[in-house]
Amino acid sequence: MLSVEEYRARVLALASLPPVEECAIGSGFGRVVAEDMVAHCAVPPFDNSAMDGFAVRSADTLGGAHLTVVADLPAGTRLAPLIGAGQAARIMTGAPLPPGADAVVPVEDTDQSPGDVPLPDAVRVPPVAVGAHVRRAAEDVAVGAVVVPRGQRWTPASAAAAAAVGHARVRLHRRPTVAVLATGSELLPAGAPLGYGQIPDSNSVLLAGLVEQFGGQVVCARAVSDDLADFRQALVDAADAEVIVTSGGVSVGAFEVVRQAVEGSIEFVRVAMQPGKPQASGRIRDAAGREHTLVALPGNPVGAFVSAWVFVRPFLDACQGAFSEPPTLRIAVADGWRTPPGRAQFMPVVITPDGVRPAHRLGSGSHLIASLHAAEALAFVPADVERVAPGDVLDVHLVR
Repeated sequence: MLSVEEYRARVLALASLPPVEECAIGSGFGRVVAEDMVAHCAVPPFDNSAMDGFAVRSADTLGGAHLTVVADLPAGTRLAPLIGAGQAARIMTGAPLPPGADAVVPVEDTDQSPGDVPLPDAVRVPPVAVGAHVRRAAEDVAVGAVVVPRGQRWTPASAAAAAAVGHARVRLHRRPTVAVLATGSELLPAGAPLGYGQIPDSNSVLLAGLVEQFGGQVVCARAVSDDLADFRQALVDAADAEVIVTSGGVSVGAFEVVRQAVEGSIEFVRVAMQPGKPQASGRIRDAAGREHTLVALPGNPVGAFVSAWVFVRPFLDACQGAFSEPPTLRIAVADGWRTPPGRAQFMPVVITPDGVRPAHRLGSGSHLIASLHAAEALAFVPADVERVAPGDVLDVHLVR
C-alpha cells in the first residue's frame, strides 16, 4: 500500500494551471490571484488626521494653550494652510495634516463642542506629543510593496486592498471545470421513491458541493449506473470538464465500473488510510478522444468525503496556483478510540471545550453519512498508532 503522502504527491503531479483572465477588482471572488499585486500608491498617501479635532504645533501646547483657529479642513480638502506659531486648524478624520502642524488634539479634549458647529475663533488645548493622532504616510503600505500575493484567494478584503493601492483590475486563474460522477446502480436521485436495494445518491451532492468549496466549477454532477455503456456515455457527456471526480467503482468487486471502463494512464492503488483505502487517478481519454484528469474516490460516503479533503482539495488548489494548506490545529483528545493497524486514520470529530470527540459513536465508519454534517474537523492519527487515548494531542484539520 502507498502512504497518504506518497499518493497525494502522485495526484498533485497531475495538476496543471488553467488560463489567466483579467477581471474587474469587484468580481471573481474565490478564485486565485495569478500575479503579485504591488502598491501603485502608498497607504495612507499623505499624513492625515486620525481624529476629528484640531491640528496644532505640539511645541505650542506645552502646559496647555489658547490657539487661534485659522482654517477648517474637512476630509477631501485641497487646502494646505501653513500653521504658524500660536495657530491651529479644525480638522476632520482623514483630512491631510496641514504644513507646520505635527499633532492633532481630539475635539473632546478641547473647550469646543463636537459636531457641525461654526468655526471658532480660538480653541483651548491641553499638552500633546509630536505625532499624536496622526496617521503617517505609507505607515500601512509603501509604494512598490506586494499587497496581494499570487496564490492567494481573491476576497472582498483583498479587492479593497488592491483598490486602496491604485488597482482597478486583477489577473485571476480561471476555475478548473469539474464533472462529478457517483457510480452505483443502487443510487437514485435525492428525494426519489426507493425500491428494494436502492439508496439516495448523496455522493454527487456531497462531492459537487466540496468541489465548489475548493474552487472548482462543476459542469455536471449526477449518479451513473454500473453499466459500462452508461458510464462511458457519461464520460462523453462530461466533455467540457478538465477534471472528472468519481466515487465508487475503484475497488476489487465484480461491478467496479471505473476500473473496467476507463482507458489511459490510470493508476489503481490502495492507500494506507482509513477510511478511503481504494483510490485511482491519472489521465483518461473519452470515446471522442478528449483528455481529462481523473481523480477516482471510494464509493462509501465518509471515505469519499475524507478523500476529497485529503486529495481533491490540494489537487484543485494546485490547478489554480493556490498555495494554502487547510487550517490545522493541535488539540487534545477528550474520548479515545481504536485505530486500524498499519493505516493512517482520519476521524471525523467535533471540537468541545474538553478536546475532540468522534462525530459519531461508531467512529469513522465509511457509511455514516447522516451524521457527517456534525463533523467540524478530521483528526489525523498516524499509521503507527494503535489506540488514541484521552489526553493525546493530534493534528486536527478543519473542514468548515
